[in-house]
Amino acid sequence: MITIKSTDWRAQRRRMVRQHLRRRGVTNRRILAAMGSIPREAFVPTAVRRRAYADGPLPIGNGQTISQPYMVALMTEETGITRKSRVLEIGTGSGYQTAVLARIAWHVWTKERVSQLLAEAADRLRKLGITNVSFMHGDGALGHPSCAPFDAIVVTAAAPFPPPLYWNSCRAMVVSSSPSAISRHNIS
Repeated sequence: MITIKSTDWRAQRRRMVRQHLRRRGVTNRRILAAMGSIPREAFVPTAVRRRAYADGPLPIGNGQTISQPYMVALMTEETGITRKSRVLEIGTGSGYQTAVLARIAWHVWTKERVSQLLAEAADRLRKLGITNVSFMHGDGALGHPSCAPFDAIVVTAAAPFPPPLYWNSCRAMVVSSSPSAISRHNIS
């Protein structure tokens, strides 16, 4: 299990949920509970750990960032996922969004092109006891058709528009095209 010694982290998580999520309109109790319990400080490098709960993206290495807490909550809320949901995440990164999705959904398949980030994320989630995630290395633009259909696809890899392959693989898609913009696509 991951343990980072500091009683201050819990207070910072509570403050993040109160100030950055609830005050901005995030109301889903399961998302708020997940984000209030997942140690975000475990998902960022030591050099930026003191800013783990700041309301902004942070560098995680390999030219990638961990999304700001509000974007993680908003993207997760926009999926409409439940305990029975099958979710594909494109862009594992540090694994923080993956952990949030996994606390809410039945199973998460997550795909990352940077093998080092994928291995580190898998190790973090394993240490946190999160077991309902399948990790895949590869090009997210190819999706994961062998496990489709998905209830939701979350694209956190800054794709300007979801690849056509995704359209027949899910009922809802949430895409982050930049650190501060998302779009939801309902597929019927």
